[in-house]
Amino acid sequence: MADDKTKRGAADRRKVAGGEGYEVNYFARKHDISKEQAEGLINRIGNDRDKLNAAAAKLKK
Repeated sequence: MADDKTKRGAADRRKVAGGEGYEVNYFARKHDISKEQAEGLINRIGNDRDKLNAAAAKLKK
């Protein structure tokens, strides 16, 4: 399902759209983790960007 382009702003940016491949790829590249690891984090934690960023940082340690 395509991103809803009418919903813009901070609320949309606080979430990672796990169903959108380009967002998962971006998140994985940003944190230097594999796409599979990024998908696993999204499935386990949810789509809250702050929580995912923290979890990805711990994953790299």
